[in-house]
Amino acid sequence: MRGGLALLAVAALGPGCARASSEVEPAGGQQLQVPAARALDAYAAGLRAAHTARVAAAKRWGLRRVPLTAPPPPAKKPEITTRDGFEVDDHAERGLPPVFTTVPTEEKIVFLTIDDGDEKDPAFLRMMSDLKVPYTAFLSDYLVKDDYAYFKKMQARGVTLNNHTLNHPYLPGLSYAAQKREICGMQQVIRERYGTRPVLFRPPFGNYNEDTLLAARSCGITHVPIWNEEVFADRWDYREWDREIHRGDIVLTHFRGREDWPGTMPDMVRSFLDKVTAEGYAVARLEDYL
Repeated sequence: MRGGLALLAVAALGPGCARASSEVEPAGGQQLQVPAARALDAYAAGLRAAHTARVAAAKRWGLRRVPLTAPPPPAKKPEITTRDGFEVDDHAERGLPPVFTTVPTEEKIVFLTIDDGDEKDPAFLRMMSDLKVPYTAFLSDYLVKDDYAYFKKMQARGVTLNNHTLNHPYLPGLSYAAQKREICGMQQVIRERYGTRPVLFRPPFGNYNEDTLLAARSCGITHVPIWNEEVFADRWDYREWDREIHRGDIVLTHFRGREDWPGTMPDMVRSFLDKVTAEGYAVARLEDYL
C-alpha cells in the first residue's frame, strides 16, 4: 500500500523529493524514484490536515456538506466563443470580445462571480478565506469608492477585481463616447487603486450593444462573461428552461445584505455552496479557464 501511495505522491511532492527518495526497480528493469517513508508520511499528514481544516470550516459556517475541491485548471485553455444569439454583427470576424454564459469543460465545475460592490461584509471575507472558495468580482466605482480598502483585502486573498463600469448605467442607451468613459474610466480606477488593468468586463444588467464591445476592446477587455444562474440569499434564478446547473456555468450574485435580501452575504454563500455541493459540483476560478 505504501508503494502505491509513493507513486501517487511523487508529482505532488515535486522535484525536491528526489533527495529524500529511494530507488525501486520495477519488473521492466527501469529504476523509479519514490519518496522515502518519511516524505510520504508528511505528505499524507498534510492531506489529512487540509481535509480536517475544510471539515471544520464547513461546520463553522453552517454548511450541510464540505465543499468539493476543483480539479487543477487545464494546461490548454478551452476555446471561448460568443454564445449563439448573443452576437453583434460580424462579432468574431471583427475580433470583438466573446460574450458567454458557460465555459466549455467536461469537468463538473461552476464559477462564482459577484457584482457591483455595495455590501462590504467582513464576515464574507472571513468565510471565503476559511472555506478557500474561489470567486471573481466585478466592481462599479460609485459603490466601492467609499471603501477601496475592503476590496484591497479581497485582492490580497487572491480575488481578481474586474470591470463593471463607473456608475452602472444601461449602456445601450449611451453613445459610444459615453460608454467608453464608463468602461475605460473603470479600467483606470482599478489600475490606480489595485495595480492591475482588468481583462474581464461585465455590462450592467447584462445589456450591451456593438458600441459596448468596441469600447471595451479599446481599453484592454478580452472577455465579457455574463451568467447562466443567479443566486440570492433565499433562492436561485435560471436562464435555461430546464432550471438546472450545467458543467462550466457562470453563476452571478451581488454584494448585498439585509437591506436588499432576506439574509447576509454568508447566507448567500451557504445557499450557493449547499446546492452546488449536493449536486456534485466544485467551484473553480474563472480566470484559470480564460
